[in-house]
Amino acid sequence: MMWSTCLRVLRQLKGDPRSIALILVVPSLLLALVYWLYENEILAPSVPRTFDRVGLMMLGIFPFVVMFLVTSITMLRERISGTLERLLTTPVHKADLLFGYALAFSIMAALQALVATGTAYWIFGLKIAGNAGWVVLISVLTAVLGVALGLLCSAFATTEFQAVQFMPVVVIPQILLCGLFVARAQMNGVLEALSNIMPLSYAVHGLQEVAGHADPTSSLVTDLVVVAAFVVAGLLLASLTLRRRTR
Repeated sequence: MMWSTCLRVLRQLKGDPRSIALILVVPSLLLALVYWLYENEILAPSVPRTFDRVGLMMLGIFPFVVMFLVTSITMLRERISGTLERLLTTPVHKADLLFGYALAFSIMAALQALVATGTAYWIFGLKIAGNAGWVVLISVLTAVLGVALGLLCSAFATTEFQAVQFMPVVVIPQILLCGLFVARAQMNGVLEALSNIMPLSYAVHGLQEVAGHADPTSSLVTDLVVVAAFVVAGLLLASLTLRRRTR
């Protein structure tokens, strides 16, 4: 049942060109915008480009934002249309159902990460110390994190507008406190504490570790484990909402 759910969701996405464009095209276009912002900067010899720092972080942030939005709205439609309720009246286990949704969106997230990372390296010449494979892995993880949180938040919305309203509550604070604008160690105590419990902070830190080290570090491994743990926790919490919303 998990695979049949996954295939059904993928077929639905295939028939929705706007969602396909949002997932596969928009992150690369936003990355291009970031590149053009710094295109004319004047740098001293041997000083790395600002794009190599900011653009790298965007490879973790953009997939997270886009997949959260797509997943929360798509899952909400499944709930409102009654599709989810009808499926739960069958003998299917709710875990199979939930992970079918998660697998479908995660496949799209992986494609998104590959497209965005390829754009950053091959078109905009991203240069960092670490291997591109780690960048792709972190980008996929953050995208799947967006999927998990999107599945969870969709349970608490009754309209698509309400689903979008979770953006300033769940997504924007993480962007502000992840270390993109101010190093987390330089924040005041309260903001640093909040940053430490937000998964996007660990994804961004992991990208910073990849940028500064040719070989994977223990901090990078820790960051990956923390983000993966948040993904699992998000999916487990989302599974609880299936029972509550469909009884």
